[in-house]
Amino acid sequence: MSDERVASRYAKSLLELSQEQGSLEKVYADMLSFTKVLSESRDLSLALRNPIIKHDKKLAILTAIFGGNMTELTMAFFRIITQKNREAVLESVAREFVTQYNLLTGIQKATVTTAVPLTPELRATFQQMVVERTGMKVELKEVVDPAVVGGYVLRIGDQQIDNTLRTSVQKLKNKFKENPYITKL
Repeated sequence: MSDERVASRYAKSLLELSQEQGSLEKVYADMLSFTKVLSESRDLSLALRNPIIKHDKKLAILTAIFGGNMTELTMAFFRIITQKNREAVLESVAREFVTQYNLLTGIQKATVTTAVPLTPELRATFQQMVVERTGMKVELKEVVDPAVVGGYVLRIGDQQIDNTLRTSVQKLKNKFKENPYITKL
């Protein structure tokens, strides 16, 4: 079975169990914290995927780092994963858990890229655009990229709305190329 399917199944199981125990929000916070630490620590990520390091050592590492900060359910989940020799998929499980949580709670993640930081009015406008397209609550991530000369790029899931000056100029060039009267001039 592919790692992606394994991660999805583990994430779904953890999600359902945390719902039953009434600790969904806490486990969600744990998974966010776990993915953040893994993204900041390449060494930890590599250690979890390293087949040479023994499972009990990996569990000891996880316990040392997260033991006092995470719920007992999350730590029990880490123990089960290490006993099953699946530490390599822990990062994927955490990301998949967050994705499934967002679907369950109706949260849509979106990213807007602009040349300058957004004003509160523009932020509200982009959030409203996402709500109108998806009908879900919005978690908007803002990226400032000076290469975006004017306009914005809005990504909602796998959709992208490119309303930058560069794209507008390129579309105009393409229209000129298609016009038979312009090419004869």
